[in-house]
Parts: sequence; C-alpha cells; structure tokens
Amino acid sequence: MDYDVAIIGGGPSGLMAAIGAAEQGARTILIEKGKKLGRKLAISGGGRCNVTSRLPKEEIIEHIPGNGQFLYSALSIFDNEDIITFFEELGVPLKEEDHGRMFPVSNSANDVVQALLTKLDQLNVKIMTNTSVEALDYGLSSHTVILANQTKIKVKSIVVAVGGKAVPHTGSTGDGYPWAKKAGHTISALYPTEVPLISKQLFIQKRELQGLALRNVRLNVKNKDNKPIVSHQMDMIFTHFGISGPAVLRCSQFVVKLLNKDHTQVSIYIDSIPGQNKEVLYQNYSQIINTSGKKSIKNILKGVVPERFLLFILAKCNIDPELRAANLSHEQLRSIIEELKAFEVIIHDSLPIEKAFVTGGGVSIKEIVPTTMASKLVERLFFCGEILDIHGYTGGYNITAALITGRLAGQNAAWQSL
Repeated sequence: MDYDVAIIGGGPSGLMAAIGAAEQGARTILIEKGKKLGRKLAISGGGRCNVTSRLPKEEIIEHIPGNGQFLYSALSIFDNEDIITFFEELGVPLKEEDHGRMFPVSNSANDVVQALLTKLDQLNVKIMTNTSVEALDYGLSSHTVILANQTKIKVKSIVVAVGGKAVPHTGSTGDGYPWAKKAGHTISALYPTEVPLISKQLFIQKRELQGLALRNVRLNVKNKDNKPIVSHQMDMIFTHFGISGPAVLRCSQFVVKLLNKDHTQVSIYIDSIPGQNKEVLYQNYSQIINTSGKKSIKNILKGVVPERFLLFILAKCNIDPELRAANLSHEQLRSIIEELKAFEVIIHDSLPIEKAFVTGGGVSIKEIVPTTMASKLVERLFFCGEILDIHGYTGGYNITAALITGRLAGQNAAWQSL
C-alpha cells in the first residue's frame, strides 16, 4: 500500500482534509493539478481571505441557501469557532469585521495559505503539484489513483476535494464529477451562483447607467406571477452588460433557478430608499413641495439617490429636472416615488458558470454521510468542499463549508484506513 489516504485537490477543503488525515497518523498524499496549493484561498476576500464567520450556527446555515441544513451534523462536530481556534493555533490571529466576517489580523490571505502549508510539512504530508489525476479505480480493500502519466498510487481511502466549475483559473474545472458518477453518485444539475446578471434592456445596452453604484439598496426578486422570491439589502452596481455587486450576487442563484425552470426573464426591483414606505415618502415630499414650490424638482430630491440615477428616473417619468416643484402633478410625484421604490431591471441571463464565484449543484448530499462526508455507495470514498451540492453566499460561508467538510472527510478517511 503506497499511502493510507489520498487527497485530490489542494483548495481549502483539500488542505484541511490532508491536515485532518495526517493528524490521525495516516500516511497522506495530497495531489494538485496546478502548480500551487491554496490558490482559491489566496484570492478570496479580495486577497485578505475571509476565513469564516462568527455568526451563530443557525445564521451561518441561513447564509448557505444551497442545502446548508446538511451541515447541521458537521457543525456539531467541528464548527466556525473551531476554525477560528484552528488558525490561531497555527499562528494566524483573526479579527472580526462587519456581519461577523473573520479575517487574518495581517489582512493577508497568503498568511493563511502559508500556515496551512507549514502544517502539512510538519505532518510529513507528501505533496504532488502539477499532477493531473486521470482516473480513480475503486476496489473492495483499496483504491487506485491513476495519474495522467499512468503512474498508479494504491491507497486505502480517497478524499475528492477538487471543487466545482466556478473560478476555473484556480483549477476548478469539474474534474471530479466523472469520478463521482463512476462511483454511482448522482450529480445535481450544475448552475452558476454568486454571479453577475445580464439584462438586454435598452438602457443597459446603451450603457446609460454603466459604472453607477447604489449603496444599501434593497433588491426584490419576483417571479412571473409577481410573487416575491427573495430580497437582499446591500450595495449594487450597473455594468455594461447588466448588474453586479453584493446584493445582486446574493439574489443571483434565485434568478438563475427561475430562468432555468420556466422563466424567459425575471424582474428585479430596486428599492433605493428601503427605510420608508411609498405613502410616507409621498406625504413627506408633498409637504416639502408645498413649502418650497419655487425650487426645481431636481433640487427638492437632491441627495436622495445619486444625481445620475435621479436624472435617469426623472427622464423615465418624462419630467424636466428643472421643473418647478409647485408645477409637479400628484401623479408625477407618485411616478417618481414608484421608481425610487421599485425600479425594474429585467434579467435575461447570468454570466456563465466559469465567471461565477460559486458552483450550484454537484454530488447529491443524499448519498453522503453528513457526519463523515463518506460516500454511501463506495467504502472509504469521501467528498468535501464545492464538489458537493452545497453553496452559500459570499462572506466566508463557502470557505466555512469547505473547511468543515474537509476536516471531517480527512479525519474519517484516516480512521477508516488505520
């Protein structure tokens, strides 16, 4: 037997799995097709690496809308607080920022990666980079990893941690799905999540609002029956192809699912004044207009939203921005407020999965043991990280899921091999 445990994939879950296996005393090999380990970690959080979140477990699961409930068992064994302790014991102190996001005090993702690599070295994990795996052969008492150069590595347990199909330049190109299928696993349909959205509306095509950022707006997604699907309050930006930014990314998976299901287009409504309802706004501005009727409507509404957005809304409502407020009809004021509270962007598509931050779909969690990440179909075969049909919002939730599932997969692969 060449090794007890082979980990395939050197991303967050693979690194954690290798450490988890080697700590149990298993002879461990980590195989990565790229030239570097931890590439996704190194670019996450804008190069600062949002390692995890300090929110309560229930809230973490809420922020993993793609099968987050599956992680309840895993979180009872190794949770976000354990991740924080783990990194601090590796010599990477963390600090808490908004929404419970945890970053290294140094603001350097490389410190996180280097600490993991140092730990692998201390544990004598055999590392093979620039090494592609061509196939996996599953046996009763052992498995065989067949490399692209036809070298065969015999192991007791295999952990597949190769990621999904999002961010392919880090090495996530969907290599693991055929291996999972060969083992008899179901692959839930893949789709992009945390992805910018495309609109073919004329104002987008003419780039009239391109580059305009809106702060702390609420986006409301509705289906074709006008039923609310999801809403998120964060920042967003208009682009040359549609819309992007944190609020858009959070809504994107719900939009993509509707488009994939039976919708030719999906409406997103931008509420640029989420703190007040329409009627209160109407009464407030009616009073202001009564006392300052000589001012232009543009000046009355100045500062409510960025001027470029305000001028666009006024043009959409066929209202001259220099019109005296006193000459504005009740219907015109209501139309302005309607646009401020529910500006419609029609979405026709998303960018492709290769441009997404996270992969939706993957190895069906119904076929995975939630406490160990073991395959229910093949002995001593484990899956962890983004290859599983689990996905969360950006903000440390996907890395949290990867680290937790990786830890359990590695430890249990070792225990079943020794």
